[in-house]
Amino acid sequence: MVLDAQTGDERVLTAALDRQCVRAPLWQGEHVLFSLEDGGDVEVWRVRADGDATPEPLVDGTRVVTGFDAAGGTLAFVATTPTELPELYVRDAQGAERRLTSLGRAFHDAVPAAWPEHFTVPSPAGDGEVDAWLVRPAEAPEGERLPVLLSVHGGPMSQYGNSWFDEFQLWTGAGYAVVYCNPHGSTGRTEAWARGIRPPEAAEVPGTGWGGIDADDVLAVLDAALAREPALHPDRVGVLGGSYGGYMTSWLVGHTDRFAAACSERACNNLESEEWSSDSAGYFRFEFGLTHLDRPDVYRRMSPISYVRDIDTPLLILHAEDDLRCHVEQADQLFVALRMLGKPVEYWRFPAESHEMSRSGSPRHRVQRAEIILDWFGRHLGGRRPAFTWDHPSREG
Repeated sequence: MVLDAQTGDERVLTAALDRQCVRAPLWQGEHVLFSLEDGGDVEVWRVRADGDATPEPLVDGTRVVTGFDAAGGTLAFVATTPTELPELYVRDAQGAERRLTSLGRAFHDAVPAAWPEHFTVPSPAGDGEVDAWLVRPAEAPEGERLPVLLSVHGGPMSQYGNSWFDEFQLWTGAGYAVVYCNPHGSTGRTEAWARGIRPPEAAEVPGTGWGGIDADDVLAVLDAALAREPALHPDRVGVLGGSYGGYMTSWLVGHTDRFAAACSERACNNLESEEWSSDSAGYFRFEFGLTHLDRPDVYRRMSPISYVRDIDTPLLILHAEDDLRCHVEQADQLFVALRMLGKPVEYWRFPAESHEMSRSGSPRHRVQRAEIILDWFGRHLGGRRPAFTWDHPSREG
């Protein structure tokens, strides 16, 4: 949008684009440059500031632009792909593009990355296609069926996409096929798609809100991946995710026994207590359109903790003790309940770390977290386990 500083009039410049615009816009003469999410990509577009022309893409393709700037008719931008770390590019006024850096070449030569296969799956809701990806191990054993990790992103209003993601490559390097997708609630598609997991006015309707069509989409993608790739082992499937992805993991294992193991990380497991314990306290009244004070029954219906008696899948819980977004009590609740019920569960609390631990935590904890995940799924799915350099209870026996 642009705002006339004199009159206060506002103009929406991207109404014709039913996609989420991300990052700060940039003025370039009579145009405004901006980036938007589309089907797993992040592109750079421009639109006339007076709104008299249709927005047009400047930088697109199967990649994610993480930053850009412009001067003298040249657009400089940083972009990444599923197999390449971010590199610097320029686009001149005639539209010619040049790559200026190859900073990640030595790393990629030493550690070859596997390119994911993109596919779409009809949503069980019948209102569109779910973008999904499958990445196979670069060196898969011949004749052996592969264990599978189904990964769910956080948010929920975010997207998995065509960018470098170290964890997927780490897991494929350990022998797993990795499946991931952008179900209802994700960005990269229409606003209706992103808002599709908000409970309707009839909020008590089962199967609506979080844990409804989003869960159906995730399972539909898993089914499609197993059907399209016979090398995937249907009985050696694990599910994992962080934040909202942790929520979905906790939710799924409370509603199906099809997973051999799961890892729920920095999850919100009780939406009612999340509403008052989080640093974004009060947020869910905007997400759901109702408060935990007015409709605690709806918050409880959508909370994984409500179905803890139905969890039989071996569950790994990871949480940071200084997580203010999803307070550590969210993990404590689930762990204590599962222990009281005698269910298979393992819990790791990381001191002096925040909600961002997996991305910007201390190197020691990030390495330990990666080893814990590989060890857990190695024990339950048969992937390669790491060689530990620190004490770990799973090494006993």
